[in-house]
Amino acid sequence: MASGIGRLERTHARRRPATGATTSSSFRCYPPSDHNVRCWPSKPASFLDYCEAVHGLAQTLLGLVAEGLGLDAGFFAGDLSGGDTHMSINYYPPCPDPSVTMGLLAHCDRHLLTLLSQADVAGLQARHGGRWLLVRPVQGAFVVNFGHQMEIVTNGVLASVEHRAVTNSVAARMSVASHVHPMDGCLIRPAPELVDEAENPAKYREFLFSEFMEAYDAADASREDVLDSFKIRRD
Repeated sequence: MASGIGRLERTHARRRPATGATTSSSFRCYPPSDHNVRCWPSKPASFLDYCEAVHGLAQTLLGLVAEGLGLDAGFFAGDLSGGDTHMSINYYPPCPDPSVTMGLLAHCDRHLLTLLSQADVAGLQARHGGRWLLVRPVQGAFVVNFGHQMEIVTNGVLASVEHRAVTNSVAARMSVASHVHPMDGCLIRPAPELVDEAENPAKYREFLFSEFMEAYDAADASREDVLDSFKIRRD
């Protein structure tokens, strides 16, 4: 990897770690500005093509989501999805006893949308109905994950997905996640078209995305704690 990568860290679970620790590399992958390119890996040569393709796919998906909600197809364009796209590359070594360690702790993503490639080794789990369900890899497909901003902007119609990564006793696993962010100065609030003061009032107050980033870090990524900071209280 290039020497300019923004952050390289080894992440241990809160339970006792096993034979290895997750290695995570994160950097800004889009747009291809001079600042962002300095942090890119030197290989493969087609890295820019991949980043542009993922960006285009994300914008197409956001347009379809908007139309499905009855919003204008360009609703998510501009500041809501115009921040730098961040890429996270996670490597999970095999663990002889997966019960003693987690690859990645349970959390919801702080941004708008994630496109995840998890290759051919299963490990991603999503919480649904109080249960953890394994998201099995599908060759040539991305996992699409809604973040907190999607839940807030849709006034709870689309929920942010709580997920985690578990280790594998035999095979190493690698995943590549591309995170679509709003601009730091973007004003986040429920879409007026999805708010009805009589039957479906706004569940969240308006705020700047930069404020949410600070609250997310302070809450240590806890879904309930971070969302509670922005919920509107009604007696």
